[in-house]
Amino acid sequence: MFCLKKGKMERKLNEEIIKEKTQKIEESIRKKFHKDIFSKFAKAINEYDLIQPGDRIAVCISGGKDSMLMAKLFQELKRHNKFEFEIKFLVMNPGYNQANQELIEYNSKLMNIPITVFESDIFDNVVNIEKSPCYICARMRRGHLYNKAKEMGCNKIALGHHYDDVIETILMGMLYGAQVQTMMPKLHSENFEGMELIRPMYLIREKDIKHWRDYNELEFLQCACKFTEGVKEDKIGSARLKVRNLIAELASVDPQIEGNIFKSVENVNLSTVIAYKDKEGNRHNFKDEY
Repeated sequence: MFCLKKGKMERKLNEEIIKEKTQKIEESIRKKFHKDIFSKFAKAINEYDLIQPGDRIAVCISGGKDSMLMAKLFQELKRHNKFEFEIKFLVMNPGYNQANQELIEYNSKLMNIPITVFESDIFDNVVNIEKSPCYICARMRRGHLYNKAKEMGCNKIALGHHYDDVIETILMGMLYGAQVQTMMPKLHSENFEGMELIRPMYLIREKDIKHWRDYNELEFLQCACKFTEGVKEDKIGSARLKVRNLIAELASVDPQIEGNIFKSVENVNLSTVIAYKDKEGNRHNFKDEY
């Protein structure tokens, strides 16, 4: 009988600790990180027109720091809601091991995020693919998320890509893909009619996300697929890591470098471009009008 009472007391204490930590996390977004994180979240939504009245948005949570923070930012946005929209917190399990599943569930409870979890077998399907497994995995994951979100009545999915993802993608496209392109703040789905992808973390710096994580003493998943289990964050994705280090090296000499990369795709002068493709995929050459 004594043990039973003791167990109840421990559970109550744990709930009180969780509630206290949740309040600290939410307060940090409203106060300490309001300027660097929440304000930039709201700015991206307004600047790129990411949310409209009546939207039903599936906030896609991978278990990493970016998507978990995004979920809290959406909850905070609802508190200041100027018009009606709905949010659902969607977690896909592509084949995580038990420890990773439990970490996502723990963080969701700790951060008061009511998640909907669904299963897929993506990791098993890509584990034997040798060429571009990460690219194929990402495409498959997005397809499953679109499908489940549409099934839940959502018209948009939100992904947690941030400012640093954007500038790294711009340089990676040039250096490794021989093309000039960017990671768009929103996209219409090509395969799921009426569905749209939005990236409301578009203007938030990764260093500020890490600062928020560390300030709140939180631990999140890094990359949890079977290719990278046990691999440190700074060893994942050699091409992206090289580009990330290159940007950091250049920015250490000139702090404007990162902003210039970001703005470069907003200032494209087609009269000085040798060739380009329009949205239908038609190729245009400067000689056509020379």
